[in-house]
Amino acid sequence: MRRDLSEVNSLNDTSREKTIIKTSIIGIAANVFLAAFKAVIGLMTHSIAIVLDAVNNISDAGSSLITIIGTKLAGREPDKKHPFGYGRIEYLSAMIISVIVLYAGITSFTESVKKIVSPQTPEYTGVSLVIVGAAVVVKIVLGKYVKSVGVKVNSDSLVNSGEDATLDSVISASTLAAAAIFLLWGLSLEAWLGAVISLVIIKSGFEMLKGTVSQILGERSDPELAKSIKQTVTEFDGVEGAYDLVLNNYGPDAWNGSVHIEVPDTYSADRLDRLIREIQTAVFSKHKVILTAIGVYSINTRDDEAKAIERKVREIVFSHEYILQMHGFYLTKETNTIRFDVVVSFDAPDRREVYKAIVSDVQKAFPDHKLQIALDTDFSEV
Repeated sequence: MRRDLSEVNSLNDTSREKTIIKTSIIGIAANVFLAAFKAVIGLMTHSIAIVLDAVNNISDAGSSLITIIGTKLAGREPDKKHPFGYGRIEYLSAMIISVIVLYAGITSFTESVKKIVSPQTPEYTGVSLVIVGAAVVVKIVLGKYVKSVGVKVNSDSLVNSGEDATLDSVISASTLAAAAIFLLWGLSLEAWLGAVISLVIIKSGFEMLKGTVSQILGERSDPELAKSIKQTVTEFDGVEGAYDLVLNNYGPDAWNGSVHIEVPDTYSADRLDRLIREIQTAVFSKHKVILTAIGVYSINTRDDEAKAIERKVREIVFSHEYILQMHGFYLTKETNTIRFDVVVSFDAPDRREVYKAIVSDVQKAFPDHKLQIALDTDFSEV
């Protein structure tokens, strides 16, 4: 079953890869075209803002090239060394793009400061301003297009490139504003404008870098995704609860995970096997998540005393603060053992102390029983 799911994933990845590469090629062509025109105009008019704008377009073309390379590498088939594939390379390419944006901002800020110290009078022409104005329109359209595709295919590299293109349109528009001020009042604000724009670019680059580094480190899964997966699992007859959902991300839209389910203690191995396979298929079909493992908690169904003890234990557990869940309860009479898991919120000042207090209180209530209480973690906690 897992092999079939992997084959479906491969088909989806191929379509996604083609879309990203096509969009990136459009970005490269547009940016190289704009950079050439802006460089010529900037040198002819002695405009530092337009020259910096041209350099920025070249960096954007480089970003699109990195996106293509990163996407191709990320699309490599899993192998013995990397059995979960190479999808996380896309996060690295997004990080490189962030560094390029950050570097471009720092470089342009340095050049702007130099021009403030040693100003040079710009020489604008009507043709040059019309071309810069056209560039504003092109970058606005390009930015919206690239970002929308990035959101659609869940590509951080494209989203970052789209945001950068949108920022470039603001830069070009600011250049036009500076030109208008100079032509109307003879006041040259280009260098100062370049410094302000550079700071905006630096801020944008830093925010992009922060986001991609966070993804590489490993972020908590989307709570809504976790909630919907648990809902799908509990829709199956006999599944009383879904807990301990762990989702591991191996690239955009590449999720593997595991979950525990509560089922009656009367289920046979054959019935559990069929149920687990059906759950795996349903979760992948609805959420594109491969559940590599499904653990089982058994529920006392033939013992009224066990149910009464569970109710009492549940009262004790939830009398404490910061308790999110209690699950996996089972009473084994042969060994007089009570076992269950308790989830303590990360908001607790000391999760371990809360756990110790619960163990102590349950033991006082049931001194003749052995306890197997696990301090659990909800990895999708909001």
